[in-house]
Amino acid sequence: MYKAHLIEEKDRELFNEFISSSPKPHFLQTYEWGELKEATGWEPLRLLVTKDGLPIAAISILKRRLPVFNRSIFYAPRGPVIGKGCDPGGEDFFWQEVKKLGRSHGAIFLKIDPDVPNEDTAYKKNLENRGFRPGSGKDGFGGVQPRFVFRLDITPSEEELLAAMEGKTRYNIRLAERKGVTIRVAENRRDLEIFYEILKETAARDGFLIRSFGYFEKMWDLFVSRGRARIFLAEYRGEAIAGTLAFHCGHLVWYLYGASSNRWRNVMPNNLLQWTMIRWARSLGCTVYDFRGVPGTDDPNHPLHGLYRFKKGFGAKFTEFVGEYDLVFSPFWYFLWKHLLPLYLRITHRRAARQEEEV
Repeated sequence: MYKAHLIEEKDRELFNEFISSSPKPHFLQTYEWGELKEATGWEPLRLLVTKDGLPIAAISILKRRLPVFNRSIFYAPRGPVIGKGCDPGGEDFFWQEVKKLGRSHGAIFLKIDPDVPNEDTAYKKNLENRGFRPGSGKDGFGGVQPRFVFRLDITPSEEELLAAMEGKTRYNIRLAERKGVTIRVAENRRDLEIFYEILKETAARDGFLIRSFGYFEKMWDLFVSRGRARIFLAEYRGEAIAGTLAFHCGHLVWYLYGASSNRWRNVMPNNLLQWTMIRWARSLGCTVYDFRGVPGTDDPNHPLHGLYRFKKGFGAKFTEFVGEYDLVFSPFWYFLWKHLLPLYLRITHRRAARQEEEV
């Protein structure tokens, strides 16, 4: 018999254990990620479906209420998570429960961006048969995940992994070691502050925005302190010159944040940091190391071409996911969302900007 459960704090470990032991686990679907995003205006809703008492499917949904319109939107980053024991009947029941949840919360639609390769046509067909439609990714919806990544199979030996890297990457790892660069694991809040200072320096140099220190403090409490993530710091001549943040769930490790100082970049700390994280992932028994987002092209004129080449240099495989799919609960409001709400948001943003200038 199938049953649906809205998960609360007392069932945290049951939920996380199912996520991590599934064929496609993801840290963005863990209980803690919902807690982290709750501090940024999202409301987490966690649904678990069981068959005869055993979990077979789950989804962690982030809900955001739209101002004025009394409607909401659902987003499940890298969801859903379907277990090995979920048969077609269980999946039918699961999606019916998701639809009921969406309608009860006045949601316009659910957006997903599954951790599934684009060549899996059967998966895409299954989604479309269940009422999903491809999302454009250009409708103003924030927070979606990268469609293109590099992933590395880390089941070979360390010697085989090094041999499969591009010569320049392998040389830079050894150069950092010869120069005396050392890597250590962050142990306390002071180390977190050091990492954040380097991240601010990186953001100023490369022209991107970063979240507040409070966001990273919460990330530390929810993930790093519980062993679900780790911060690595590269040091040279007694000075922290680079840092990375990686997450672990199931058989995967993801590289999420990287930062480097303007000083001593010539000693190649970033290459050694990546190799250290790959070795850490192997020590956990993981089989995949995910370098996360890259451009969808190797075009040398692309502004992020350097990032593409850096990650490719480790012998990783370019991976394209199926992209975004929307499950529509209200066709009328979905039409407004796609065609009128973006215009409304642009107008209100311009009006707010003018008011700020006048003040």
